[in-house]
Amino acid sequence: MSPPLAPALPAMGLSLLLRALFKRARPAPPSSVPELVTEYRLERLPLADIARYRSAFGFADGPVPLTWWYLCAQRAHLATMLDRRFPFRIAGLVHMENVLEEHGAVPPGQPLLLRTVLRLPPPSAGGALRCVLETIGSADGAPVFTCSSTYLIRRGQRSQGGRAREPEAAVLAALAGAPLAQWTLDPAAGRRYARLSGDWNPIHLYGWSARLLGMRAPIIHGMHTLAAGCAALENTYGRHAVRIACRFRAPVALGTSVALYASADGATFVVHGGDQPAVSGTCTLA
Repeated sequence: MSPPLAPALPAMGLSLLLRALFKRARPAPPSSVPELVTEYRLERLPLADIARYRSAFGFADGPVPLTWWYLCAQRAHLATMLDRRFPFRIAGLVHMENVLEEHGAVPPGQPLLLRTVLRLPPPSAGGALRCVLETIGSADGAPVFTCSSTYLIRRGQRSQGGRAREPEAAVLAALAGAPLAQWTLDPAAGRRYARLSGDWNPIHLYGWSARLLGMRAPIIHGMHTLAAGCAALENTYGRHAVRIACRFRAPVALGTSVALYASADGATFVVHGGDQPAVSGTCTLA
């Protein structure tokens, strides 16, 4: 007897958004939260959607843009966090870190299985609580991509010492110089990316909708900044990105001028939103 097929990967539509925005927290100690495992099936790659994404960011023709795979993983992540065993609200989670890696290609029309594991590492010494979601996308048993996303659930007390940050600050300072690429986020940038990604979180759309959720002004999606930076690195060095790891450091408000700085080989990068680092990380080019 054949094993049952995994359920269809939920669409990033109004239903999923409303369920995520209005999910209520339940009192539960983090130690009681089990490791959650889900599996979803994407029947085939949406080639027209990928083409629009490629065009929007200026990716060259070729493999699926590495950052596009996050759009699949994000749907699986939201569906996993909607599980009743995950006792925290989804609205208000802060995307802190992301790692994407390409492992292979998907033949046209080939179904994709997305297996996600959600776990809660122990709280930090300062009390900060995070969750990590790791997704493997595979076709016919062969891995196609992996995505690991870290979200902040609860902030902890800030450390009074600054020495631990000095090496990191030195790396960022070393990337100063002429920017590799520059762009400005117009007021509609968040809505354009929402049409590409299905992520209609109100904090990215309008001033009034951002204020409803406690934001002073609308901010661009962190993965928009990463995708724009990834496309610029690929176009500069003429090679496809096969792995990118980043830390989201600060939000970037719509209307901000953005600049990408990178090392000579493109392996290390930082994106400034205005006058401060917004996203930093490493990139492996094929």
